[in-house]
Amino acid sequence: MDYKEVLETARKVLAAKCRVCPVCDGRACRGEVPGVGGKGTGATFVRNVAALAEVKLVLDTLYADRGQDTSCEFFGRTFAMPVFAAPIGGMKLNYGSDIGEAANGERVVRGAHAAGSAAFTGDSPDEAFYGPLEAIKALDGWGVPTIKPWAMKQALARMADAVAAGVMAVAMDVDAAGLVNVKLRGESVYPKSVADLHALVEAAGKTPFIVKGIMSVKGALKALEAGCYGIVVSNHGGRVLDHGQSTVEVLPEIAQAVNGRMKVFVDGGVRSGVDVFKMLALGADAVLIGRPVTMSAFGGGAEGVEIYLKKIQSELTGTMLMTGAATLAEIGRDMVSVPAYF
Repeated sequence: MDYKEVLETARKVLAAKCRVCPVCDGRACRGEVPGVGGKGTGATFVRNVAALAEVKLVLDTLYADRGQDTSCEFFGRTFAMPVFAAPIGGMKLNYGSDIGEAANGERVVRGAHAAGSAAFTGDSPDEAFYGPLEAIKALDGWGVPTIKPWAMKQALARMADAVAAGVMAVAMDVDAAGLVNVKLRGESVYPKSVADLHALVEAAGKTPFIVKGIMSVKGALKALEAGCYGIVVSNHGGRVLDHGQSTVEVLPEIAQAVNGRMKVFVDGGVRSGVDVFKMLALGADAVLIGRPVTMSAFGGGAEGVEIYLKKIQSELTGTMLMTGAATLAEIGRDMVSVPAYF
């Protein structure tokens, strides 16, 4: 199986809900929520991809070749690349699939692990939260379960399940407080205060806690105050707020404000290893990729996910070669050119 075959199969399987466009940019699925599109006009999803495309690379091949090393360390573990699968749920509601949350989580977790990456897994009210934890547990905790911002009693209970499973980290996608799909099912999710985040950090104990859904310096500093291991700069793929900023626009100022005091992950519109390079150059420690990973899982199961992530790694390596970066630490702001509005 190659990536072309993965996409061809995905188009057949997802025909009812996702067109598997040549470029997953949110234009064909505007407003399709439930579904895979962006909220309202779909402007935020579209902007994530379009703004990232406006960042350009600076070519430089005048240097002594030392090869390219894409390896990195997080959570006390070594990964082949600074790329993780983003948490995506709602298999039936959004993708029209009979594959449940736990089964989907398992194939993404296994595929990411095989590629030397890892998966942030989704959370759903439809199944017991420990469902996707079984796959993570079987791989010595190799995964990051992501909890919805439920009421604190429920959130803390799910945190306890995750920690007991020995996962390498736990996350909460606080931007899901505006997720239409959850509310359509009569479930309640809420914004979280600094005190709430601190309580979650305390409950996680020695397990690193990451808060996903940060789109401002103010939000990043609140997460830092709460003691979080890291943040994910994210607008939930444009699915929770119309006419929002893109993640790449706000990333540089957030990374500068954090200044190495916690890890900065980012998602939103990343579609290639070139995009990964751009995000790293603008201050991210690593990136998360959502919809394309899910498409790959539908098109080829765990193997499809592995194929896709290895493709991304190869593209990142090629970009480093042509810009003069031998290691991830050498990828710098001077290797990209950004629009004036950044």
